[in-house]
Amino acid sequence: MDRKHIYNPSSNESLNNRKVFGGNPHGILNFTKAKYGWALKLWDVMEANTWFPREVDTTGDVIDYNKNLTIDEKRMYDLVWSQLISMDSFQTNNLADNINPYITAPEINACLVRQAYEEANHSKSYAVMVEAICNDTDMIYEMEKHDTVLRKKNDYISGVYEKLAGDITEKKLVLAMFANQILEGIYFYAGFSSIYSLARAGKMLGSAQMIRFIQRDEITHLLLFQNIINSTKKERPDLFTTELEKEIKEMFVTAGELEIEWGKYITQNKIMGFTDDIIEQYIHYLVDDRLKAVGYEKIYNVANPIKWVDDFSKFNDQKTNFFEGNVSNYSKGSLSFDDF
Repeated sequence: MDRKHIYNPSSNESLNNRKVFGGNPHGILNFTKAKYGWALKLWDVMEANTWFPREVDTTGDVIDYNKNLTIDEKRMYDLVWSQLISMDSFQTNNLADNINPYITAPEINACLVRQAYEEANHSKSYAVMVEAICNDTDMIYEMEKHDTVLRKKNDYISGVYEKLAGDITEKKLVLAMFANQILEGIYFYAGFSSIYSLARAGKMLGSAQMIRFIQRDEITHLLLFQNIINSTKKERPDLFTTELEKEIKEMFVTAGELEIEWGKYITQNKIMGFTDDIIEQYIHYLVDDRLKAVGYEKIYNVANPIKWVDDFSKFNDQKTNFFEGNVSNYSKGSLSFDDF
């Protein structure tokens, strides 16, 4: 596959002939005309959800980190930030280098650019938290050099993206779409849930609020690629073979096992509300949920064992004037997986 032309005035592609990839785009982004209405709807939600890391008050977290966290909780907290920093760093580059250059629908291009911005904003939020709260900033950012389990996970995920780069084929691009679903919908979640577990115990409430913002973004990212995949299925059903399904499910299973290993490693059966069995069932539940969203059968058929996590991840309608107080909860753009 060739990268799309940035500007192609000789294009005679009609709106109806527009494709997710393999099209012949003009290069002009016209928000008044779009083939993929779901992309415009997602853009509006992503725009409405704009937030900045400075909105989160970290004062209480500094006190909790230094006085109220156990040794095991502090170890978990540091490892979570190290892992999340890696994931969003990979994703920012992956979107720009491996995916967007080959997507030929301008309204989808716009959403991918917006997602890349949000991934970078997540990296900024991690920097804010680490600088304000943790004892050794450099160690957090260089943790993979010293922690073999984190390094193993980073090597595997970056290796998948490297494999999907290079000489891009249609199959590679489709696999990259599913790899995005895995990163956004599985790899982050042991870390998210770990921070929520501290908040459930009344600790690190600012950190949990930051994760709420980030997770709300991740929901739009999941929906973006869920719709890209499902639109591609309609346009190119020939690509979605039995062999591809087998390869995709193997990717999801491997990702789930890697996230289970990571979740067990950071908690070590020493964090309230997280046993090894709960972590395993939760990740299996997520694998099933992500597969179902893109039209594949579940593998594990298990229930969500920690539904309280969903309560911690939600925003309500309470609003706070930024000049008069700190944000605790507020809603901007709102959506659910049922909206698409």
